[in-house]
Amino acid sequence: MLLAAVRDFVGAAAAIDGVRRIALIGSLVTDKPVPKDADLLVTIAAEMDLDALARASRQMQGKAQKINLGAEAFLADQNGRYLGRICHWRECRARALCRAQHCGARNHLNDDLHDVTLPAKLIAEPPLELWPTIVRRVQPAADVEAILLAQAPSRENGP
Repeated sequence: MLLAAVRDFVGAAAAIDGVRRIALIGSLVTDKPVPKDADLLVTIAAEMDLDALARASRQMQGKAQKINLGAEAFLADQNGRYLGRICHWRECRARALCRAQHCGARNHLNDDLHDVTLPAKLIAEPPLELWPTIVRRVQPAADVEAILLAQAPSRENGP
């Protein structure tokens, strides 16, 4: 199940030094009846090592792919600057299909900013923050509430 993969990712990522916030964005926070992927926004310390976070992201992606869905971890720094996405590849080998602007300059960072960017407002106020505190800026679907929020170990705030 896609939400279980997200839950597992949040648990793993929250334990990684340098992760500051994890938020759910994209179709899982809309009223779309059958979301096709999970999009997470992870706010990180600017120079954090991405190895462990990339591993957790690939595990989430693998679980999603097993049920023919997708998953993506987008990265921003604490100043609200969009950095890119976690690279899908385990090892950088300057692959022909890589769309990163600076492939290999920072391990596991796909800075394909010419293809994908996130608006500053979305980074500053994502629809649903999952960690370290739950902040609801939208009313989540019942399954999101039950699987991601009901037993979350964080303090709640927001509407």
